[in-house]
Amino acid sequence: MKRWLLGFGLLGVFAGAGSAAWTFLPLPLALMGRSARPAVEITDRHGLPLRTARAADGSLARWVPLAEIDPDLIAAFLAMEDRRFYRHRGIDARAVARALRTNLRAGRVISGASTITMQLARILRPLPRSWLGKLSQAHWAVRLEHHLDKAEILEQYLNRVPLGQAAVGVDAAASLYLGKRASALSLGEAALLAGLARAPSSDNPLVSAGRARARRSAALARLVVQGYASRDEVAHASAEPVLSGEGRSGFLAPHFTTRLLLDPDTRVSGEWRTSLDLPLQQQLEAEVRHTVESLRDRGARHAAVVVLDNRSGDILAWIGSPDFWSDTAGQVDMVGSPRQPGSALKPFLYGLAFDRGLSPASVLPDLPRVYRTATGVYAPRNYDRRFHGPSRLREALASSYNLPAVELANRLGPGSLHATLRRAGFSSLSRSTEYYGLGLALGNGDVTLLELANAYRALANDGIWRPVRWSARPAADGDAAGTRVMSGLAAALVLDVLADPAARVPGFGLDTPLELPFPAAAKTGTSRHFTDNWAVAVTGGFTVAAWVGDFSGRPMEGVSGVTGAAPLMHRAALLVARRYPPGTLRTPDEAGAVPIRICRLSGLIATDRCPPMTEWVQPGRAPAARCDWHTEDGVRLPTEYAEWADGRLEQHTVAAPARAAAARPTRLRIVSPLDGDRYRIPPGVPARYATLPLRAAAAGSVRWFVDSREVKGGRWALVPGAHVVRAETGTGERMEVRIDVSP
Repeated sequence: MKRWLLGFGLLGVFAGAGSAAWTFLPLPLALMGRSARPAVEITDRHGLPLRTARAADGSLARWVPLAEIDPDLIAAFLAMEDRRFYRHRGIDARAVARALRTNLRAGRVISGASTITMQLARILRPLPRSWLGKLSQAHWAVRLEHHLDKAEILEQYLNRVPLGQAAVGVDAAASLYLGKRASALSLGEAALLAGLARAPSSDNPLVSAGRARARRSAALARLVVQGYASRDEVAHASAEPVLSGEGRSGFLAPHFTTRLLLDPDTRVSGEWRTSLDLPLQQQLEAEVRHTVESLRDRGARHAAVVVLDNRSGDILAWIGSPDFWSDTAGQVDMVGSPRQPGSALKPFLYGLAFDRGLSPASVLPDLPRVYRTATGVYAPRNYDRRFHGPSRLREALASSYNLPAVELANRLGPGSLHATLRRAGFSSLSRSTEYYGLGLALGNGDVTLLELANAYRALANDGIWRPVRWSARPAADGDAAGTRVMSGLAAALVLDVLADPAARVPGFGLDTPLELPFPAAAKTGTSRHFTDNWAVAVTGGFTVAAWVGDFSGRPMEGVSGVTGAAPLMHRAALLVARRYPPGTLRTPDEAGAVPIRICRLSGLIATDRCPPMTEWVQPGRAPAARCDWHTEDGVRLPTEYAEWADGRLEQHTVAAPARAAAARPTRLRIVSPLDGDRYRIPPGVPARYATLPLRAAAAGSVRWFVDSREVKGGRWALVPGAHVVRAETGTGERMEVRIDVSP
C-alpha cells in the first residue's frame, strides 16, 4: 500500500514538474503571429465591390494595434468579459467559485468563469467544451500569462474575437455593423460590440436587432456599475441605433451577400465575382423604398424584388427588404422567406391541365360548389365574390378566377398539382398533399419569392427547371441539366395566356400594371386577408418577381397583387429592360400548337351563329363537336348554368359581351358599384390603375355613364367627389346608383 502511494505521489510530482516546464516553454511563433489572411473581395458581375476584406474562410478580419482601439471599447469588453483582468494571472479564482456555486444550485451549467486570457486560449487552440477541455484551456491561459503582458493579451484577444457574420476582431465588426474603424466609436457603439462576444451568431444586429440591443443594454449597465460611465451618458448611448447606415459603402447588396456567405452550397475564396448587377440592384432598391412609402398608410410596410436571367439563371438583383439597416426587421430577407403566394401558383396548375389533354379553349364552370375533403368542407370563392358562369381556361387563368382553378385541381387531383409544384422547385411545399388539399390551387402553401421567380423562369425555358446561379463564371457543361416541369407546348400556352391582355380584361380591366411595352407574361397573387401580394413578369430574357406586405403578417387595407406588387414589378421590369434585352417569348405555334376557330362562349368549334375567336390548341386536341349553345332561337346554355343565366347568381357581363348575350332576358341590375358605396383612391398609385369595375346583370349589352358622361370598356377612373353611375340597355332599361370617392 505504501509503495502504491509512493508511486502515485512520484507520478504526481513528475506530472507537476512536466506541466510547469511546459508552461515555461516559448510560445509557438505561428500561434501568435499576425500573418495576413488571403483577402477576399465579393464583387458584382462587372467587378464592382459588394463586400470586401474577407479571408479565404469567409471571415472578415483586420488587425489593429491596441493603442489604436477606442478606450471605450476596451472598457466595455473588460466590463462584459473580465472585470478583474488586471488582477489575475489567467484564472480568476473568485469567478470560478461563483460559477461553481451558481451551477450547483441550478443543477446544470448556466454560468462560466472564462477570463479573457482563457477565451484567447480557446480561440488559439480550439478544444471540446468538456471538463478536460476546460482544464486544458486554463493551463494554456496560465502559459499565455507567463509569456505575454496584459496589453499583448488584450491586443491578441480583441483582434481575434469572433463577433458574428464572419467578422473576426473589433475593427472588422466595427466596419461591418457601424461603418467605422475601432479607433473612433461612441459609448453605445463600443457597448454594442462588447455585447456580441458571448453569442455572436444569434445576437448580432444583422440577425436580431432586438437581441443586439439587449446585449448593448447589459454592457452599458455594467459600465455604470463599474463607474466608467454616468447614467446620463448611458441614456444617450441607449438611444443610438444598433445598426448604422454608414456601413453600407462597404456592405452593398446586403441580403444577397449575407445569403451567399451563409449558403452551404457556395464556397467563397479569393475574388468572388457574383452574378449580381450592382447598378441595377441600386435602382431597384430605390423602387422598393418608393413602393413602401407610397403604400405605407394602407399597411404595406415592406417589399422585395428578385431578378433572374432566364438563360443562365444568374441572379441579377436581390432586394429582401426596403432597408437592411432598419431596426424593425430590416434583416428579414423576403426573397428567401416562405409566405403564401395566392393565385401566383395557378399557371402551374393550368400547365398540368394542358399536358393532361385540356386546352385554353376548354370550358370550366365558374359556379358555387362545396367540396368535401379530408380536412372538412371547402367552399372557395372568387376574389370579386361573383360567379362568371362558363369560363374558358384562357380567361379563367388570365383573369385569375378561383372557382375554375379549384374545380380543375379537383379533376386532376391535388397530388398531381403538388408533384408538379415540387418539380418546379418549390421545395418549401414540404408537407403532405393532404395538408394542402385543394387550396393548393389558390396558393395556400408557403413558398419563397426566389422559388416563385425561378419556377416562372422554367416556363420561359421550354418548361424545364434549373437552379439559379450566384456566380458570373462561364456555365459548365453540367449546368445544362434540369428537371422537366411540363411540356414545352404546355409552357408556351401558359405564357401565351398570361401575355394576353384581352383575356385578363374581365378580371382586371383594360389598363393594368401587368401591361408592358415589350412581350411579357405576367401574373399576380394575393394571399388571404391581404397579408401578402405578389407579381411576376416573364420575358424572353429575364424574370422579375416582386412581393409587397408586412413582415409581421398584419393585413393591408385592400392592397392586392394588382395594386401593390404589380406596379413595383412593372417599374422593375422597365428598369431591367434598359440593361438586358427582353427578347421574345416562344409562341404557341413555335411550340407546335395549331390555331382553330372556336365559339367565344362555349369553346366548341364555332358556327355561323357564334361570336368567334381564334384559339391555340395542341395537335389533335381540337374540340370534337360544333357549338350547339347558339341556336336559331337564341342561346341555350347547359342545365348547370341555368341559375347563373337567370341572374339568380351574380354574373360578370360587362367585359364579356358574348357571355351577356348568352344569358336569358332579365331585369337590369347594377352589381358593381352598389348604391351608397364609398371608395378611396390608393395613395401613390398611378391614376390609370385606380379604376372601378362597372358590372351589371342584364339581357343584352349595357352602356355606362358616370355623371352623364359615357364610360367605355367597363372601368371608370376614380375621381374624388360624389357621383351618379347609370347603366342603360338597348331595350330602354335604366338604373342609377350613387357613390362617393375620397382622395
